Amino acid sequence: MSADFPSSSFTGYASKLTSCLESQDWNAVDQLAVELLRAWKEGRHVYICGNGGSAANAIHWANDLLYVIAKSGGRGIRIVALPANAAVLTCLGNDINYEEIFSAQLKVFGKKDDLLIALSGSGNSPNIIRALKQGGEIGMKTCALLGFSGGACKELADIVVHFQMHDMQVVEDMQLVVCHMLAQALEKLQPKE
Repeated sequence: MSADFPSSSFTGYASKLTSCLESQDWNAVDQLAVELLRAWKEGRHVYICGNGGSAANAIHWANDLLYVIAKSGGRGIRIVALPANAAVLTCLGNDINYEEIFSAQLKVFGKKDDLLIALSGSGNSPNIIRALKQGGEIGMKTCALLGFSGGACKELADIVVHFQMHDMQVVEDMQLVVCHMLAQALEKLQPKE
């Protein structure tokens, strides 16, 4: 059985992704790398959050920054993916409200000078906005990886990695591209014990 998809479906997507990669300003990614390296060297915690595909990407980031950068025998970054605990998410969503599922966790775990990374396509998800505000109130360094116009989060984060793309799947691909760029760069900079 063969599918009758026009090849333009695939080449069009590949062209959008390539265009996004080629036009991206990587300066903010460099700033995020500096903050991650600082957190790693100083033993600070990094928290990461997102919804839907961005939640899955947050969990992927946590894997790569905890294990992949340390697989040559060093130690990983102390990173927590806030969307990873289904019991916590459903409890907070049910008992408080969905807008607080990340910020309520940060109130418990977050400390001044920790790092928060928020992944969002639109930059307008209320729970991501609340997380960035909570992080700011705690005194955390905040970073947002955003697509589309950047939304409200563009004005809230200390570091903004903005993918100027109006395609959620490409934005999610770019989130993982940045994760893998950072993982490969950081693996070479293993802090001395």
